[in-house]
Amino acid sequence: MAPLACRQCGNTDGPFTRDGICESCEDGNPGMVDGLPADKYHADTTSVSSSGLRALLPPGCPAQFKYDRDHPQAPKKEFDLGHAVHTEVLGVGEEIAVLDFDSYQTKKAQAARDEAREAGQVPLLRHEYEQVQAMAAAVRQHPQAGPLFAGPGIAERSMYWTDPATGIRCRVRPDWLKQLPGLTLAVDLKTTKDASPQAVQKAIRDYAYHQQDALYTDGIWACMQPEDVRFVFVFVSKTPPHLITVRELKDQEREIGRARNERALRIYADCTASGEWPDWTGPVTEIPQIGLPSWDVIRQTEEYMQ
Repeated sequence: MAPLACRQCGNTDGPFTRDGICESCEDGNPGMVDGLPADKYHADTTSVSSSGLRALLPPGCPAQFKYDRDHPQAPKKEFDLGHAVHTEVLGVGEEIAVLDFDSYQTKKAQAARDEAREAGQVPLLRHEYEQVQAMAAAVRQHPQAGPLFAGPGIAERSMYWTDPATGIRCRVRPDWLKQLPGLTLAVDLKTTKDASPQAVQKAIRDYAYHQQDALYTDGIWACMQPEDVRFVFVFVSKTPPHLITVRELKDQEREIGRARNERALRIYADCTASGEWPDWTGPVTEIPQIGLPSWDVIRQTEEYMQ
């Protein structure tokens, strides 16, 4: 029986190979699909995403990446708010189930929460949903963020292409795409505890968002072949008054992110070819040495060894 959709790009037109992949993906051609469910996108093991590439590099490692990919975790409550804000702002995404409880301390509330999750919904307590609505309203009313999401746009388009240097199939899923004269604008919406520019800088470093920027930009170039591409981050605070920071990454940081992606793709290609997914150390014959972070070596040397 032929598959209903390509297990890589979600294409329903076919024709399909015996592995359940459409001929376009089999040939390594760029492909795009709108409306692909998020769970199917994230469950794909025939391509690598931005989060996967970031997980391959320190402080992650191939062994942890492989285990996490083979053992997907159940939905976490900490991500519910972000998913719900995306649904409210973008108009697509997982359905929100608003539960009329103050907390999950009662069995009835817990049962309602579990039932919602089983139905593929995002369960939110009433006060949490009000918080989501306030955050979405803040985005719409913001002088910079609001216009980015206003008017026609494409939400959560899944895009697939083959990295020419390694032959690895890659995928990205921009939150929002706007087609402007001579420009394709990609907007990434992130919820955070602190949306101050200083906190945003730290988040870019800690979560390697410069890798995300580079891969998404490259994916859009490969799949849509636009005249130009820009990638913009929108950070919205979870706490009132839900302040917002809109920023575009500097070119140098994007190039660093691209270099990180290139290294991660080489690691992924080598691991896939060899079937070996090493930890941080890899095969060694001697126990490696370790020391303080370089900045602290300098600090303590100046303080204690002068």
